[in-house]
Amino acid sequence: MKMSQRNPAFVGDDGQSNTSTLAMSSLPAETQTEAEQEAGKSVGRPGERDTWGKGVEFLMSCIAMSVGLGNVWRFPFTALDNGGGAFLIPYLIVLFLIGKPIYYLEMVIGQFSSRGSVKVFDLCPAMKGVGVGQAFQVFMLSTYYASLVAIFCRYFVDSFHDPLPWAACRTEWGAKCIDSAPNNWMGGQNSVENISDRIISSSELYYVKEVLREKDQIADGIGLPNWELVVGLLVSWLCVFLIIRRGVKSSGKASYFLALFPYVIMGVLLVRAVTLPGSMDGIWYFIKPNWSKILDPKVWYAAVTQCFYSLSVCFGNIIMYSSYNKFGHNVHRDATIVTALDTATSLLAGFTIFGILGHLAHEIGTDDIGQVVKGGAGLAFISYPDAIAKFKQLPQIFSVLFFLMLFVLGIGSNIAMTSCTVTAIRDRFPNFKQWQCSLLIAVVSFFIGLMYITPGGQYMLTLVDFFGASMIALVLGIAELYTIGWIYGTDRLCKDIEFMLGRKVGLYWRLCWGIFTPLIMTVILIYFYATYEPLTYNKQPYPAWAYGVGWTITAFGVMQLPFWMLVAIIREPGNTWREKIRGAFKPKKNWGPSDPLLREQYNKKIEHELTPKRGQGFWASIKQNILG
Repeated sequence: MKMSQRNPAFVGDDGQSNTSTLAMSSLPAETQTEAEQEAGKSVGRPGERDTWGKGVEFLMSCIAMSVGLGNVWRFPFTALDNGGGAFLIPYLIVLFLIGKPIYYLEMVIGQFSSRGSVKVFDLCPAMKGVGVGQAFQVFMLSTYYASLVAIFCRYFVDSFHDPLPWAACRTEWGAKCIDSAPNNWMGGQNSVENISDRIISSSELYYVKEVLREKDQIADGIGLPNWELVVGLLVSWLCVFLIIRRGVKSSGKASYFLALFPYVIMGVLLVRAVTLPGSMDGIWYFIKPNWSKILDPKVWYAAVTQCFYSLSVCFGNIIMYSSYNKFGHNVHRDATIVTALDTATSLLAGFTIFGILGHLAHEIGTDDIGQVVKGGAGLAFISYPDAIAKFKQLPQIFSVLFFLMLFVLGIGSNIAMTSCTVTAIRDRFPNFKQWQCSLLIAVVSFFIGLMYITPGGQYMLTLVDFFGASMIALVLGIAELYTIGWIYGTDRLCKDIEFMLGRKVGLYWRLCWGIFTPLIMTVILIYFYATYEPLTYNKQPYPAWAYGVGWTITAFGVMQLPFWMLVAIIREPGNTWREKIRGAFKPKKNWGPSDPLLREQYNKKIEHELTPKRGQGFWASIKQNILG
């Protein structure tokens, strides 16, 4: 009996098929052999979906996507703004109850269906708006991610100067400036007596006044793009296009470097950070919990949004990447590896940055680590360069490597986001060639990105980040969880996993998918709207037109839900509106594995196993959905 339900496509942890020779001999001759699959040959249907050259390329690509600026850039300043070590406890709890379950869930449905982030909602056509909204959201994210990479390019080029241009104060920056480089290295420009009056580091002033040329307020207009950053933006999108122009065949090969290289540099910087005077005070601030902060709902909300950014869940990227897997690839193992590694990397980055902040506090002469430097995007462009400037021997080498690392991290994340948009388009228009679609997205995104590299660009980046990412991600993420957990059904999802991976799903996953994860997300969303305050940048409110633009962006993303629900209901065949509505919330007839043989086996199996559920009472159905 077990032999008849064996998944002929299952691949074990060793990468080898578990199918017996007898089982394989029963498959049609058109089915691919294992050797042909490894070679990437397409023996069956024309236009068959690409797959990763090797399973490890998928893992490396997920690491390059999830381990990125969200860890090195966003995590340290989010922790800084939320009490340092107090943030770690809610973050780890949120990771366990939200991050890891969603990551595994998205890997599963992408691989099971071989569909991108929009087409995957064939499992419930009425909720297609979730995928469309996420595709819009991830497109907005990719445009400003590239602008950050453009700034990395600027710093990378500046790193070849001797001395580093941000190492010392300039006359036009005013009196309240302290050199980032050691006094004996720069010739002792600052004396010990007046250090307490110079409260702004030269690295911070260089970032604000030379790189951004930032305006005092957005009411002055955003200005014209900085040509040096325009070149960096062009380089950023050129790299993305060249890597994704052939789809996963080319991006998979690049994933090894994109995933592994940043760890080499991160390790070097950590060693340097812990050897600086005062660094241990900063690290202790990072790991010491402030118990009064633990109960602050703002900290928990920050933990949820950080989890979203760090793991890239509910953006569609994970679904897209896993849709290129071979059916039966062990995504349970990969999800465990990536989520654990992502957390470790965030902690590694936290130790590094807080070690640097501890040293900055030591230099300035204050015990308050949290007030040393402002949070926000500037932290990566202020504290890290400040630490590099303190390298007495060849700081240029460390600076070049560091900003090359940030460049690689940014490119790795942006490749995933851009590929998600490209896949969503090509799933809808399969005749649109990969390189053509990639080029179109890169060109359009480049011109949109020019807005973020103007003197008012950081105002706009903060606006889009808040209204176009954080707010949309929460609403669509909750809709995704309820759709898969309750409309499609947690129990059916678990049966899909058992069919695909040949393993039972534990109670932890069932409880998270069915109860804890969607419930916590709903509470967080209610709290967010109940405590909403108008967005500010550097404590300055935005003009009314900016808030109007922000809410329009949010509305456009969220309104995809009712729009596509209405479209699905109208398109659904049926004699009455009730039949149309019921049909729109059921999986399409072609839902399931992309291989016809597997889909036939799946349909027979799922029809047999779902039959007992029909005709039961309300509470019995809920119990079966969660517990099986």
